[in-house]
Amino acid sequence: MEERIDFAKVSPGAVHHLLGVEKYLHDCGLEQQLLDLIRLRSSQINGCAYCLDMHWKDLRAEGENEQRLYSLDAWEEAPYYSERERAALAWTEAVTRVSETHVPDEVYGEVRKRFSVKELADLTVAVATINLWNRLAIAGRATPGTYQPPQQR
Repeated sequence: MEERIDFAKVSPGAVHHLLGVEKYLHDCGLEQQLLDLIRLRSSQINGCAYCLDMHWKDLRAEGENEQRLYSLDAWEEAPYYSERERAALAWTEAVTRVSETHVPDEVYGEVRKRFSVKELADLTVAVATINLWNRLAIAGRATPGTYQPPQQR
C-alpha cells in the first residue's frame, strides 16, 4: 500500500501536541510496559499494522517475552497476565469499542479495584490516544516495518 498522508509533515502542529500527550503519559506514573501492552491490544482490535509493529517492537525492547505478546489477543484465557494487567486490558477493550460497549459498569468496577482515580484517568487518556494514532496511521496508510524502537526509554 502506498502512504496517503504523512501527518507529521502536513499537520506538524497536531502531531507536536499529540507527542506532548505521549510525553505526559510517559511521565504519569503508569508502568511503561503496561502502557505499551494496552497500546498493542488496542491496535490489534483496530487492525493497525503500523502500530502493531511499533508496540510489539517497543515491548520486545523493554524485555517483554514472546509468549505474552502472541497470547495477547486471547488474554482472558491465558495465565500470563497479572490482575492489574487484566483489568487494564478489559478497560482498553471497553473504551476502544465504546460504540459497542458503552464501557460497562462491571468493567469500571474491576479496573477501579486495581487503579487509583488518577491512574484510571491516565489509562483512559492512553487508550484514547492510541485509538487516535491508530486512526491516523490507518487513514494515512503508514508503512509498517519502518519503525525502530528508541535505544533508551
